[in-house]
Amino acid sequence: MSKPEVNVDYQVQVELADIPSCDDIQRWLNTVTQVVPVEQDILEVSVLVTTVEQSQQLNKEYRGKDKPTNVLSFPADVPEYLKIPLIGDLVVCHQVVINEAMEQGKSVRAHWAHMVIHGLLHLLGYDHETDDEAEIMEALEIEALAKLGIADPYQL
Repeated sequence: MSKPEVNVDYQVQVELADIPSCDDIQRWLNTVTQVVPVEQDILEVSVLVTTVEQSQQLNKEYRGKDKPTNVLSFPADVPEYLKIPLIGDLVVCHQVVINEAMEQGKSVRAHWAHMVIHGLLHLLGYDHETDDEAEIMEALEIEALAKLGIADPYQL
């Protein structure tokens, strides 16, 4: 089976430095399809880079947590019979990613790649609610990041 192509609808709502390009986002997303079996030939993902305020509002509304977060994943609610390749939306708060990278001693670019990969894995049905789920998801993240030449983020 050939690896699917991930198409990205990329929107940036903030004016901050060092925001990854659409090509970066697409390359990171495509890396996931090299480590996770995906049945579709094409996946479509919308990626929105947003403000701290909007991230906090969405996190509060959809997860009940009144604080901004690095990435939110919203799976598409499309009936299977429609065969639409849209799998969902990722909302990334650039400022939170920057802050976390600095706190954790990571490069912003590497942390961005990790968050995008993490978000897509959620859209593909992976989670980290239990220790077993977390172990599986983290292993996939580590493998995808390694393909990009990025060190294991859990060992830093």
